[in-house]
Amino acid sequence: MARKEKVGKEPQIVSILRELSNIYSPTGMTEDVLKHVENIAKKAGIACKYTNKGALIVGSHPKPELAIAGHVDTLGLMVKEIRSDGNLSFTRLGGPVLPAFEGQTVRIFAENGKIFSGTLVLNNPAAHVNNKASDMPRNDANMHIRLDAEVKNAKETRKLGIEIGDFIAFEADFEFTDTGFVKSHFLDDKAGCAAMIASFLKLGAKALQKIPVMYFFSNYEEVGHGACAGIPDTVRELLVVDMGVVGDGVAGDEYSVSICVKDSSGPYDYDLRKRLIKLAGKNKINFKPDVFPFYGSDGSAALRAGLDAKVGLIGPGVSASHGNERTHLKGLNATSELLISYLKSFK
Repeated sequence: MARKEKVGKEPQIVSILRELSNIYSPTGMTEDVLKHVENIAKKAGIACKYTNKGALIVGSHPKPELAIAGHVDTLGLMVKEIRSDGNLSFTRLGGPVLPAFEGQTVRIFAENGKIFSGTLVLNNPAAHVNNKASDMPRNDANMHIRLDAEVKNAKETRKLGIEIGDFIAFEADFEFTDTGFVKSHFLDDKAGCAAMIASFLKLGAKALQKIPVMYFFSNYEEVGHGACAGIPDTVRELLVVDMGVVGDGVAGDEYSVSICVKDSSGPYDYDLRKRLIKLAGKNKINFKPDVFPFYGSDGSAALRAGLDAKVGLIGPGVSASHGNERTHLKGLNATSELLISYLKSFK
């Protein structure tokens, strides 16, 4: 389900990202956003197919030797319990930083097709009756979904069609500022996917028939197994396009493409890293080689699953990951430009 809004003229990559961001896609519920990517690709004359697990492969080459991977799934929640007052307890999908989402609207997707709204709130949140509200930890045990429905008990909530296991999605709250910043939840990894889409649109269908490449849009990265399956044995090189880290102790910024040299799973391929750095320098693309201390990717998942390929990782620098995220048009463009330069080097 997509949330629509009117926008003025903006760069293509930002428009692509806005459209992706406004489609709800918590991990495990990604059909709508993948269908959107499929429609973009098919309109450009590029073939698509799905893996058995539901990931989307975009590309026309019969035996791809290169794979470009990004993930469309985002952080979210799921109904864990219907409380005695009719409101909802939840379990996390991935690792959302809950304080960053407190007070924000959610959508609850019932299996009967109905969509309900609610808000992530602290238990007993009113300061006028709970003078310890500011001091309480923001975690699963101390928070719940306040349902926007006139219910007084669990039976009444179930009568609406809401049940344990229903997906809960947050609004992205997408904004593109006149200073070039993109502010939104879930730039991890819809920013990377936007760069991927911008690259295949710029290269075009004819070029992608000659370059032995496939684009892999995974749907379970946030829970660790997105690229564990679905990448064919013909692939010899996997380039992951995911968010770059911005924060204390790392080199990345929002205006550059990060080239990850190591994350929590270990170093990325040295030869591929050197080629990416050389391409960025040659094409005057702003980049930052960087170490991501608490990070894993679809590349990590693919390697652990036994993929015999060189793996690299790039992405636009994203501030406040898993919270109120932000990047910049410069970082998005740098990522798309490096990706295009990398693919053109195989002509």
